[in-house]
Amino acid sequence: MKDERILKSSPVSFLAKTITDDTVYRPLFYRLTIPSDRVSLELLLEKHPHIIVQDELEGQLQELLKSRNPGKRPSAEELNILVKDYLNKTLPEEYGVWVYYPWSSRLIHLLDEAEFIEVRTNRNQYKITKAERDLLGTKKIGVIGLSVGKTISMAMAMERGFGEIRLADFDRLELTNLNRIQTGVQNLGISKAIAVAREISEMDPYLQTVCYCDGLTRENMDDFFLKGGKLDILVEECDGLDIKIICRQKAKALGIPVVMDMNDRGTLDVERFDLEPDRPLLHGMIDHLDISKIGNLSNEDKIPFILPMLGEETISSKLKASMLEIGHSLSTWPQLGSSVVLGGALAADVCRRIILNQFHESGRYFVDLEELICDKPGEAKAPLPSPMAYNTSQMRGQLGPSDLQVLEKQLRPDVATIKELVSAAVLAPSDGNLQPWQWLFDGTNLYLFVDPSRSGFFLDKNHSVSLIALGAATENLVLKAHSLNLEVRVESITECQRNLAAVFRFFQKETNPSPGSLETHAYDALEPFIPLRRTGRKGGQAIPVPAKALDAIRDAAQSLGNVHCSWITEASQIKALGQILGKLERIRMLHKECHNDWVNTIRWTPASAMQTKDGIDLSLLDLEHSERANIKMAKNPEVIDHLRQWKGGGVFERLANKYLGGASVAGLLTLPGGSPHSSFIGGRCAERAWLTAQQQGLSFLPLTSAIYLFSKRVQHPENGLSKELMNELNVLHEKFITLFRMIPDSEEIILFRLVAGESENFRSLKRDVNEVLYVNK
Repeated sequence: MKDERILKSSPVSFLAKTITDDTVYRPLFYRLTIPSDRVSLELLLEKHPHIIVQDELEGQLQELLKSRNPGKRPSAEELNILVKDYLNKTLPEEYGVWVYYPWSSRLIHLLDEAEFIEVRTNRNQYKITKAERDLLGTKKIGVIGLSVGKTISMAMAMERGFGEIRLADFDRLELTNLNRIQTGVQNLGISKAIAVAREISEMDPYLQTVCYCDGLTRENMDDFFLKGGKLDILVEECDGLDIKIICRQKAKALGIPVVMDMNDRGTLDVERFDLEPDRPLLHGMIDHLDISKIGNLSNEDKIPFILPMLGEETISSKLKASMLEIGHSLSTWPQLGSSVVLGGALAADVCRRIILNQFHESGRYFVDLEELICDKPGEAKAPLPSPMAYNTSQMRGQLGPSDLQVLEKQLRPDVATIKELVSAAVLAPSDGNLQPWQWLFDGTNLYLFVDPSRSGFFLDKNHSVSLIALGAATENLVLKAHSLNLEVRVESITECQRNLAAVFRFFQKETNPSPGSLETHAYDALEPFIPLRRTGRKGGQAIPVPAKALDAIRDAAQSLGNVHCSWITEASQIKALGQILGKLERIRMLHKECHNDWVNTIRWTPASAMQTKDGIDLSLLDLEHSERANIKMAKNPEVIDHLRQWKGGGVFERLANKYLGGASVAGLLTLPGGSPHSSFIGGRCAERAWLTAQQQGLSFLPLTSAIYLFSKRVQHPENGLSKELMNELNVLHEKFITLFRMIPDSEEIILFRLVAGESENFRSLKRDVNEVLYVNK
């Protein structure tokens, strides 16, 4: 029943303090059998009649008596009699305790502590026995971070899994918190710690709460862990990476177990420092981190530190995709209310079992509802077989009579010479360092083939990208041959039906065979730079490149066929190019086949790079920690699926744009027509330009992969691009054409930047000559 009687109130000063002070989180207790308490309560109510009085004691007494006699089912009349007999002439208003909650102006009549606990925990029996309940009631829990930590705290409070809880959070409740924190709008602007402590007290006023509204700091850490007795368990749910580490160091030193819910895939982390005093923090996953650098990082810059803590390979694809959107379409990583509630249950359960000596392990555990409760998997499609490299007989089968003929005065080089030539050739660049070449020597002629197992990726239209690489390899071979006093005739093949790209015939120096012509010696001075050629991925200062150097590079680039070299040098043009490349890279990464090709190009560990001796070694790229972390997350095709659905991917724009930082010049080589022969000739000119840049002391970086999106292949209706992305691509192409003043109907061969300064001192790994050269005399 509700008691509407108005008693007298306390002094106005007390009321003003309790009603307006947002730091109050402990209720006040009044027992009317104590005269001073009766007077204080009467004064309180007299002066403040708006206080809401709730008296449901009779119902609580009925529950108490029923729980003590579970085998009986008394009627309502019998219960009233039992309650009256139980009170034994004690006035109902004097029984138990009146609990006043200053923050809500409510006065509630409750059973006193022992009986309240008995009734409130009655339905825990025998999952939690009375002896276990009493043991739990002696324990002290510390919770750092009260978003996820709030739900854990409330779940433990519901089970009465502690006697005292210490709550640390420096933040105040905001509207965006209410997607995952179960509280009301009346608490907006209030300290999270205060709000949680109040709700625990409203559930159970006998549970002890202690608030640290400045969060956990170095200054208050000893108090948090030790004041009033050492913590029995630490629940860590804070965002501060430095605090995550420091609090574990403290817990480890004191032998306190640490429990952490990770709000993703039902992941729970347990570190039993009480049983394993030498256990590494977070299972050793952060041993490589320098925690002195993580105190004041932005949310985006925290990602490379958070990923090892969360587990790079175990977090959900949606969380990975969301992390890639931080700083673009998101300000911080998302958390769902359902995940928080699940985490609260998991952590509360594990904390209880640790206290009750029922669980002793450390580790990381998953209760992934999307895996446990999901649609049945469909029938898996068998993957298409990957093309295989040609064997010797297959290569010979592609040779016609004109390819096999031996000309007058033609030399028969020994195998050692051929290996020396091919060793220089394979130092050439190739898109993604895929090295799409195979060589066959028949004792007289040397043949160059496109390797079908390393070509034909989505943007490699008619092997056009692979043929650029083969053209570059050809240029190296010619230069090397001249250094060995050999003359070379190169017969490039233009037929698409065969993967034969070129036939090489060798002659003594100063021989002039007929018909046909030998290769020019005009660029022989570039030969020493073949082994010195590097990719200039490092940034630099935008120092103007001397006009003489640009002229030398342009002359080299335009020395064959109809290759045209264009420059842009103004800062505004470089910036505009960066924006175009950024958008192209986003489109490329969101395209399913292009993304798959990119994943297969990257060598994700140094060990895999050493094993294959091709691709791009991720560890050698000039990347910030956050950029490297983003690339690793982008590896997952499910992550890309999410970004595609969300129309996200802005992170890729910035990664691509950064490579124009410090550039004072960007160059573009184009050729009309876009035939296989044009690609091959373009590759030769691109290598001449690159070697000339190396000769001039300039750092050369190709920026080509994304511009192959402009090729005719992606205009096909089945290219996998949405109409929206195709429209964007067409607009970008028009801007690109205008920026470089491209000749109509020409196709891009290579786009590159030049930076004054040295390139890296390392070169991408190359396959050994014996892996790519086949000798069949």
